[in-house]
Amino acid sequence: MKDFKNIKVEYFERVAVLTINRPAVLNALNSEVFRDLNNFLDDLEKETETRVLIITGEGRAFIAGADIAEMSELKPEEALKFSQIGQDTFARLENLPIPVIAAINGYALGGGCELAMACDFRIASKNAKFGQPELNLGLIPGYAGTQRLTKLTGLGNALFMILTTETIPADEALRIGLVQKVVEPEALMTDVLAMAKKIASNGSMAAATAKKVIRKGFELKFGDSCLLEAESFAELFSYDSTKEGMKAFLEKRKPNW
Repeated sequence: MKDFKNIKVEYFERVAVLTINRPAVLNALNSEVFRDLNNFLDDLEKETETRVLIITGEGRAFIAGADIAEMSELKPEEALKFSQIGQDTFARLENLPIPVIAAINGYALGGGCELAMACDFRIASKNAKFGQPELNLGLIPGYAGTQRLTKLTGLGNALFMILTTETIPADEALRIGLVQKVVEPEALMTDVLAMAKKIASNGSMAAATAKKVIRKGFELKFGDSCLLEAESFAELFSYDSTKEGMKAFLEKRKPNW
């Protein structure tokens, strides 16, 4: 296992927990964090044991944004690369074949909110706060936040959050669909880990297939997405794990994945 400077990685059975580990700067994203994330993803994409990835932050923040100290010195051409490395990294998370869960323990602002939105779904502590405050810096979100926020919460909510730069609490994030569940702070990692283990316990290809079909189908016309679903549904019948799952159901026992 590689040693990383800015992230910690722990494994619990078939679940990986990745923690952004820069608590002194509220886990702000910089070039070194992206380097660590991409090196981790290089390894993850090559192995088959891990079935779910959880991402969280060290200390009182999930991620409080991009590192302004690094950004403040950028020229336009350098800023383009800085935006693209964030977009490319988050796209890798989005396109992983395994489910990715954001466990949001505190501030998820700017790039932190954008990283959370690249995950498949988001579970938040009641202490969590969300926002896209880039306009306060004379900027806009640069890691695909303008696009993902609109798709997740709707046009009006995205315009409201980005244009007002208002920070919203976890219960409001739940109301607008930005997060899927809000839990007590002390229960966050226990609940998310239990959820991840439940997903990981399914030994078939179904979870990966469901993620692929939902994400890819979201970009297609309805008829095309239904065809994708039918073809993917049929493909699962070629796997022994699918046959075992149905056989176990009929025999009233747990599947032997």
